[in-house]
Amino acid sequence: MARKTVLDRIDFEILTALQNDGRLSNKELASKVELAPSSCLERVRRLRLSGALRGCHADVDPAVLGIGLEALISVRIRRHSHSLLAKFRAQIEALPETANVYHLGGANDFMIHVVVRDAAHLRDLVVDSFTTRPEVEHMETALVFSHTANRVLPNYAADEA
Repeated sequence: MARKTVLDRIDFEILTALQNDGRLSNKELASKVELAPSSCLERVRRLRLSGALRGCHADVDPAVLGIGLEALISVRIRRHSHSLLAKFRAQIEALPETANVYHLGGANDFMIHVVVRDAAHLRDLVVDSFTTRPEVEHMETALVFSHTANRVLPNYAADEA
């Protein structure tokens, strides 16, 4: 999560432009937000250092990487403590199959998005990394048939700026 940083209109324009196309060169980005390239570069550097800009990523077709199946695994933890939750989360995040981890409030404590080769790979992952863990009280697995992601987040902070 980004530290509390005061952003202005130009910072928000930079963030929006990079959400739309993270491959923009500094020169193209500067032109879009009507800044000198040197000023734009400095603002992007400041946005990265503050944590407001967390990175740029390529959207790769999972099938190209041999990923044939995605699933969401809901997990309820038996006992709650900060150290137990942190340990569980760190171990789950370290799995190569883990795409996203959500720590939740409600009936389940975690929702883990995993990517695997096939159903046998999913079965082995669930058994080896989830059901055998003593801290896991309950878990459910749901197959993902398709999903989309909104790549550009709404800017509610601009109303305050």
